[in-house]
Amino acid sequence: MASTALTRDAARPPGRARWWLLVPAGLWYLALLVAPLAILLIFSFGIRAPNGGYLPALTLEQYEALTTRLTPFQNTIVLGLAGTFLCLLVAYPLAYYLATRAGSRKMVLLALIVIPLWTSFLIRTYAWMFLLGNSGIPRVLSELNIIEDLQLLNTPFAVLLGIVYNYLPLMALPIYVSLERLDKSLVEASKDLGAGRFATFCQVTLPLSAPGILSGCLLVFIPVMGEYLIPVLLGGGKTYFLGNALADLFLQSRNWPFGSAIGTAFVVIMLIVVVIYNRIGARLARSRPDAQLL
Repeated sequence: MASTALTRDAARPPGRARWWLLVPAGLWYLALLVAPLAILLIFSFGIRAPNGGYLPALTLEQYEALTTRLTPFQNTIVLGLAGTFLCLLVAYPLAYYLATRAGSRKMVLLALIVIPLWTSFLIRTYAWMFLLGNSGIPRVLSELNIIEDLQLLNTPFAVLLGIVYNYLPLMALPIYVSLERLDKSLVEASKDLGAGRFATFCQVTLPLSAPGILSGCLLVFIPVMGEYLIPVLLGGGKTYFLGNALADLFLQSRNWPFGSAIGTAFVVIMLIVVVIYNRIGARLARSRPDAQLL
């Protein structure tokens, strides 16, 4: 035992040396995250140059303008929340089936969920452009005399469908992992105590899988908030997201200060979401049924 402790102490770097191990990651963090965010914040207090770009200033004019141009925020938050909720509705039954009922088909079904991620995001979205366009589903429904002149492409519905399709694996996999690691003895104990299937699901299975649900919602909602490609291809530019607004402001109108203000507001919203996620996660960890038994 003494020799093992000596070996462990010898392998452990000295106190100052341990801090030096953080230098590469710290420099990377400062150069690629902190510095761009600092530049974004500085630009947001400036004004637009006559020919576009940035002029130094110290004004809140750009943040005041945010109150009059809320459409990108509204579209992004509403469709982002709706897409996340629909992903959850589709992913949870799927993950539950994989974890509890799939049996020998589990690996095949998991592969079918993961394989679309190996295909380019752009190609998958273009495929939905064809399916939702005039030569796709609307044409089939029209020839079958079910619905005439159906418009699916370039609508909020198409954007929502693209979000659910492209981000569904990011919701299903964390939930599946939570359900797969679930202590089956707690489920059996609930049934032995007289609880039915629905009561067992609500009181045991659902609370124990809540961390996976929370992680899946975060993995879907944050990327959707910065989505650019789906609104352009499936929404036809009519459904304006924050990513589209930022691209237009920086590349077309060259209003860098206002674009920086929108970007700063976006970062603040994401930080609030992460803080809420951490607090809910900590509360769930304290209220888990298995934690209460311990």
